[in-house]
Amino acid sequence: MPGPRYITGMLLIAAMSRAGVVSAQSYPLKPIRIVTSPAGGGTDLLARLVAQGISGPLGQQVVVDNRPAGLVGELGAKAPPDGYTLLAAASSVMLGPLLQKLSYDPVRDFAPVTLATVSPNLLVVHPSVPAKSVKELVALAKARPGVLNYATGGSGSSAHLAAELFKNLTATNIVSIPYKGTAPATTDLIAGQIHVAFLSPGSVVPHIKSGRLKALAVTTAEPSILFPGLPAIAATVPGYEMSAKAGIVAPASTPAAIINRLNQEIVRVLKQTDVKEKLFDLGVEAVSTTPQEFAAMIKSEVTRMGKLISDSGIRAD
Repeated sequence: MPGPRYITGMLLIAAMSRAGVVSAQSYPLKPIRIVTSPAGGGTDLLARLVAQGISGPLGQQVVVDNRPAGLVGELGAKAPPDGYTLLAAASSVMLGPLLQKLSYDPVRDFAPVTLATVSPNLLVVHPSVPAKSVKELVALAKARPGVLNYATGGSGSSAHLAAELFKNLTATNIVSIPYKGTAPATTDLIAGQIHVAFLSPGSVVPHIKSGRLKALAVTTAEPSILFPGLPAIAATVPGYEMSAKAGIVAPASTPAAIINRLNQEIVRVLKQTDVKEKLFDLGVEAVSTTPQEFAAMIKSEVTRMGKLISDSGIRAD
């Protein structure tokens, strides 16, 4: 027969399991905070829309806690895994440890809730560049190796990674010109000092409409509803995909029942017409996934971008 210690241990496990169920069923019992990047950006808007949308159904206040971008991942990874601290995390949070030494691991230290937004970069060229399509740009770059250049918009930025992935998959030699931000890169692109860039919609759409820049494609795997008529780079370059993504995650070990409840409420918010329209106006598309799908996506992205960053020798500024 089992000894006293065995029986005591089994009773303790059972009691802990029951406590976990009760905790998940009664969640939440106090306000929830969503940690995100500084106010004014797209991830901040996402956090505020989610906070407003889930507060009523959960019966608790949900507050947005804006922190410096470099601290968001650190704070989220160290928070108690009880469902009361969430992160509205952009791609930079997930890829940050690949570019510099940080104390968290994007796969190990977070419990994904749902992917929330996707936004393409736009492949744009100065009008003087004699290419009207991705195919023509690749042909031009192959014919003139080392002649064309592109703006990075910051080492390890979305624009930088998008360009390096393009070079990698097309086996072209396009020279990197480093900038410390999107604004100066866009200025020089308009002036014709830069030939090519992979920039966010907000920074280039007005210049495309005015004819000062020429858009060739979007960087998402498929054409984007945000830019009807523009093809995806992947239509010419198989396997190409680089987009700015943001989602909601919790600290690792947050109970699955709480993650599933949050997923249910947040997905409901993301499917609301007014929420979709507000994000659309900012140049991002509202999407949603299961926690398992988002977890697989993060793992795949970290592996894929880790190889690109290593092969290209990219490091944060």
